Amino acid sequence: MEQAFWHDRWHKGQLGFHLPFVHPILTRYLPAYDLPEGAGVFVPLCGKTLDIGWLLAQGHRVIGAELSERAVSQLFAELGVEPHIEAWKGGRCFRHGDLTVFQGDIFALEPDEVGAVDLVYDRAALVAMPAPMRKSYVAQVSSLSDDAPQLLISFEYDPREMDGPPFPVLPVELERLYTGTHALAELSRKDVIAHQPVFREAGVTRFVEVAWQLLPSGVRGV
Repeated sequence: MEQAFWHDRWHKGQLGFHLPFVHPILTRYLPAYDLPEGAGVFVPLCGKTLDIGWLLAQGHRVIGAELSERAVSQLFAELGVEPHIEAWKGGRCFRHGDLTVFQGDIFALEPDEVGAVDLVYDRAALVAMPAPMRKSYVAQVSSLSDDAPQLLISFEYDPREMDGPPFPVLPVELERLYTGTHALAELSRKDVIAHQPVFREAGVTRFVEVAWQLLPSGVRGV
């Protein structure tokens, strides 16, 4: 999507993608990755998700990337901490303790700025990308994380019933996007339309949330 679209959503407080609780997929499946304390978890397009505070509480380092400065400011405010802020070529970098968030253009980030990544947690990033941008996004995240394992959440619904974002991303597309870098294993799938009033009102009849484990090719999963 155009950057102006997301800036406008945050400005107007249209945050249907923001959950008021820690995502149960994260708490359920993170142990499967057997991360050591202090592991680096990269959260692209992180918004102000409560998942970040939970990851920090588990003893992990969190590196986020988020376009909206409003979202990043609210994230640190809701964590109750005052970040150190400095400029970087894509925007501004907010840091406090084990949390670093690069506010600005994720495509301007470079691996040495992100540092060591042990896991990518893609909770709402790939599904926010229209189809023409997904290949570039996947390549960028793989580069930033050195093809680290991923916990990825995708959605499946009939695109004739609603225009995204979030967009439906089907298994066949995931296989195509990650061929050569990751092997995919489906962890769970659940129709969550009952908990999506905005989508129900838009006429969506089925909205399936799918959790995926992505491991570097050749590594065995759960």
